[in-house]
Amino acid sequence: MTAGAAHADFRVCNATQNLVGVGIGYRAKAGWVTEGWWHIEASTCKTLIEGPLSSRFYYLYAEDAERGGRWDGPINMCVAEKEFKIAGVTDCVARGFQRAGFKEYDTGEQASWMVQLTDEPATDGTAAVTGTNSP
Repeated sequence: MTAGAAHADFRVCNATQNLVGVGIGYRAKAGWVTEGWWHIEASTCKTLIEGPLSSRFYYLYAEDAERGGRWDGPINMCVAEKEFKIAGVTDCVARGFQRAGFKEYDTGEQASWMVQLTDEPATDGTAAVTGTNSP
């Protein structure tokens, strides 16, 4: 591998001036899993999943830790107040978790993917979050 080659992974970049908390959801061999929180400082990126992506679809939910905005979508999955890794996406509240709306990303079976969170989180989650295949 050459020094300039891109690593295969799922990264999230925070293009805002505030700290952002991010949760990710995906289908593992044993079923649905959600994990979080990754705290991503302003103007930095973090790798959420290292190595070539094993799923085609990933789901993301993010909160602006300082202003309270969110990047979300229509897919309900479970999150928790503190660090979490939760199996299953049903009965979140009954199991003591919170429910949050995640946005779906179809990575097209690419080996890597990058999502950029930008200012002005849209209330419907559409305009503010972009996903691209990393170059």
